[in-house]
Amino acid sequence: MKPPNAHHLSVFPYSLDAKNGGNPTTIFLDADEMSSEQMQSLAKESGHECGFVLSGPTGDQPRADLTMRYWVPNHEMEMCGHATVGAIWVMDQLGLLPPTEGISISTISGIVEARVDRGELETRVFVSQPKGSVEDINDTLVLEILSCLGITEDDLAPGFKVQNARTSRTKTLVPLKSRDVLDKLKVEPTPIRDICEKINSTGLYPYAVIAAEDQIVEARQFPKSAGYPEDPATGIAAAALSFGLLKNGLLPIEPTKPLVVRQGLCMGKPSEIQVQFRLQEGSDVKGCWISGKVRRVIDGHKDAE
Repeated sequence: MKPPNAHHLSVFPYSLDAKNGGNPTTIFLDADEMSSEQMQSLAKESGHECGFVLSGPTGDQPRADLTMRYWVPNHEMEMCGHATVGAIWVMDQLGLLPPTEGISISTISGIVEARVDRGELETRVFVSQPKGSVEDINDTLVLEILSCLGITEDDLAPGFKVQNARTSRTKTLVPLKSRDVLDKLKVEPTPIRDICEKINSTGLYPYAVIAAEDQIVEARQFPKSAGYPEDPATGIAAAALSFGLLKNGLLPIEPTKPLVVRQGLCMGKPSEIQVQFRLQEGSDVKGCWISGKVRRVIDGHKDAE
């Protein structure tokens, strides 16, 4: 097998100048000949999400420009937001994207669209997510969720509901009354896995609204079974959160003003994800775009190139 081209990135860093911000991913180009076992082995070796780019569409999604597969150390994922952003960014840097305004990507979760905004200071990639669904979680299970996070009902934001929200994957939104409560959370992986199985979720996403008028939220993500206890930046969870806030009347339908989700602060990996709604004709929401900064890394350090 020809060794795939590997590109080490940090996606969604709060700043391009910070060494530790963002979510690491390794993007493997020319991965057509790789087996599932080889992909998972590379993800285990890296310790984080990896994206694998295959040339052309799959048989059941023939209109895609390319195909992507995603692995964390423990399993394959249907879709990974930051790995997709990173892959399109790398391909744009290398001149490998098709000469079209939008790029269609075949994933296990379905077709994902991407577009590239090439600004003077940075190139930003936007990746689509479908319209989200949101449902409240019953009170008995809410108490179990709070116990996993080491908090009580008094720590919840008044008037908010704990909810399951889904775009590509289901995340459990836990609204907290302050940043202080968010910062003090301490979890163990086994209880998180067990409660996520009960509520059909892939991770708990506690959050606190920091500045409602500016649409700034801080969040943390505790995955069900990824192979690591906490995620510094989760694009799919931020997309799910946007629909939770929309349902609760806390986020207007405004395609130009993004929801700003800051994550990874407690891990020393400050990250920022932006989410903007996609509208059909009129004002009906048909989905959203997730975007953020990207930088290269070499052995964990910023690439000077």
